[in-house]
Amino acid sequence: MSTAETIKQQILDRYASRTTKSCVLDQQAKTSLPGGDTRWATYHLPYPVYMLRGKGCTLTDVDGNRYLDFQNNYTSLVHGHAHPAITAAIQEQAAKSVVYGAPAEGQFQLADLIASRLPGVDQLRYTNSGTEATMMAIRAARAFTGRQVILKMDGGYHGSHDMVEVNITPDLSGERMPIAKVEADGVPDSVLQSTAVARFNDLESVEEILKAKSGQIAAIIIEPVMNTAGMVAADESFLRGLRELANRYDVLLIFDEVVTMRLHENGYQGKVNVLPDLTALGKLIGGGLPIGAFGGRKDIMSLYDPARPNGFHHSGTFNGNPLTMAAGIASVNALTPQAIAHINALGGKLREGMEEAFAEAGIHGRTTGVGSLAYVHWTADEVTSAADVIRWKQKAAELPRLLHMELLNNGIFSANRGMFNLSTPMSENEIDSALEAFRAALFTLKPYTAEKAPHLMM
Repeated sequence: MSTAETIKQQILDRYASRTTKSCVLDQQAKTSLPGGDTRWATYHLPYPVYMLRGKGCTLTDVDGNRYLDFQNNYTSLVHGHAHPAITAAIQEQAAKSVVYGAPAEGQFQLADLIASRLPGVDQLRYTNSGTEATMMAIRAARAFTGRQVILKMDGGYHGSHDMVEVNITPDLSGERMPIAKVEADGVPDSVLQSTAVARFNDLESVEEILKAKSGQIAAIIIEPVMNTAGMVAADESFLRGLRELANRYDVLLIFDEVVTMRLHENGYQGKVNVLPDLTALGKLIGGGLPIGAFGGRKDIMSLYDPARPNGFHHSGTFNGNPLTMAAGIASVNALTPQAIAHINALGGKLREGMEEAFAEAGIHGRTTGVGSLAYVHWTADEVTSAADVIRWKQKAAELPRLLHMELLNNGIFSANRGMFNLSTPMSENEIDSALEAFRAALFTLKPYTAEKAPHLMM
């Protein structure tokens, strides 16, 4: 067995010895759940860790191992686990009822809070996920404009409905314009007739499509920071340019702020002073409970007025349910400007420390992200697009997976794709602990890197 294979096996053996109960539960789960899981993002080989409880910024698994949580349910737990105000709000509401089947004041109270923060939101409606939020925002754009085509960015992720399951994995052809393709089996090819794809951070690419499909495009949809595509931020000039192009070609601009609302008191739109026509939201606005929301200009959102003649239908059994509204109000209220500044500063320290650790280990590595978001890249090159992320992953052997596993062995819970995000209970102590574990993992993986990915050695 080579040195690299020995290191890999040692990491897997340590993981297996720490997580014996998780292994048993994973086998049990496979009886009724395909592959033993019900969420693609939480699965990883050889099996995921089964968690038992969370408190603040820590998690405890079924084997009693404790972790610092840098995954935070993929950014939805901006206040960590069992936040006192959120927990109290949930308990108080649950004692009354979890859902009424009728309106309750929490619906407009949370909406008022969100609208007071996001300058591009006059009114909003609730869904139960970010996927539904982007789906309904797109439907609103089509109804308002009378057009069918949506323009998204290569590598952009907006949930798992057919309309946006296009080029989540970016095009690597090298062609001037991305070659559009459906993301998975089950998504009809006909979607490509109504979803166009442009290059991220490339205004010429966007305008070329707007010209070619003049009078057909209803809206441009974009994540200001690309989530699954490596936490790559859009240039502010690109976002301003999109606003100008949307105005010039009379199309709507949709910001998917499901993840990025956490980065500024006024969302990313307020951070860069670019107002979209519609905004999709989720994650933190539910305080850890299922939620999505879409909102925007009053003249667009009025299409959803149920008293409006010929208004179109939008409903959902749990839309705006009082339990989620209570948790969401507590969560948004607790996300003060001071709290945002706190986790953003810690995020900067984390990214800087990770790059220093790569240098100390003599390995080429980069980090991307904004504020309280971070993503680790195994490359010496600048990462500016989703395609850059795929290209380095193709040459990195199993390094991302093994780093994730070794961080778990060292008590750090992060997203298996290399994403980290922070929660308000964290302090510099937690960042120092994470960086210590990260540094140790890199030195463990150094001989593996030298053998399997020598181009990454300095």
